[in-house]
Amino acid sequence: MSAPNSSFDPVEVADLSPQAVAAAVTAALTAIAGASDLAELKDVRLTHGGDHSTLALANREIGALPPHAKADAGKRVGEARAQVRQALQARQIELEADRDARVLVEEAVDVTLPYDRRVAGARHPLTTLHERIADVFVAMGWEIAEGPEVEAEWLNFDALNIGPDHPARTMQDTFFIGSEDSGVVLRTHTSPVQIRSLLDRPLPVYVICPGRVYRTDEFDATHLPVFHQVEGLVVDEGITVGDLKGTLDHFAREMFGPETKTRWRPSYFPFTEPSLEFDIWFEAAKGGPRWIEWGGCGIVNPRVLAAAGVDSDRYSGFAFGIGIDRTLMFANDVTDMRDMAEGDVRFTRLFGAEF
Repeated sequence: MSAPNSSFDPVEVADLSPQAVAAAVTAALTAIAGASDLAELKDVRLTHGGDHSTLALANREIGALPPHAKADAGKRVGEARAQVRQALQARQIELEADRDARVLVEEAVDVTLPYDRRVAGARHPLTTLHERIADVFVAMGWEIAEGPEVEAEWLNFDALNIGPDHPARTMQDTFFIGSEDSGVVLRTHTSPVQIRSLLDRPLPVYVICPGRVYRTDEFDATHLPVFHQVEGLVVDEGITVGDLKGTLDHFAREMFGPETKTRWRPSYFPFTEPSLEFDIWFEAAKGGPRWIEWGGCGIVNPRVLAAAGVDSDRYSGFAFGIGIDRTLMFANDVTDMRDMAEGDVRFTRLFGAEF
């Protein structure tokens, strides 16, 4: 049986000699200093600091040494490798600073120069339609009212005479913030803004309430879980169904042309009594004239007025609501509502949208 070679002289391992280690360090430092850019420095790092560099191979030889010789050789090689690493890091910082300074000069853009091209984007047709609707009612002396999209359940349902057992109060239609008992929802219509208007504004009130609403609908060709509504509210003395009909007749003609006709059908909504569905007859962009269900409306339910602290013996009012997305859809023969939500500029430009 052979005995340990305790008398082995580490100098006999040529890669671990002080001269060899010093020569490897010198070669590495020279190469590092000569690297003119980050790509060259990467090659130097692989050659002189990588797993197959001279110092890395020398470090592997330490294991072949007798125990009493390992400490000295390990210290010598470790210090050499640390010196090379420090030099690599320092040169990396220098070259990155040089690169950044050069980029600032070479890629500088004079933002004061005039440009000769149009911007790439286009205004969304829903935004344009939203403002067209607002203009119609502002011209009649109405005001624009807005409210939060995260809404109290009382304002979204209870104040609108939608009782606790109404199906719209369940999770199948409503996004609740937190649990179903949290009392906070993503508004399912812009009607809470009508309640806020009655609470915040002096009577009489003439407001329209446009905005984004949320329901747990499927994202498909005819439904969106996030869509846009505009609702109108009038509360004044002596308001009748005739005032409602005259307002919506004017609104329809402003939106679809002077030949547009309206049709009224009995319906039911918790917040109006009587309640009506109204249809319009107009010449579509394609497909010819036809009747289209446009929205719901009615005389404000006295319970809604009472919830907002309004004397229903003195005041009456009407309310209506339409879908802005649906209006854009059937007025322009859009067959897939998802086109409105995907943000493709090719879709928006079809409408001659502003740039």
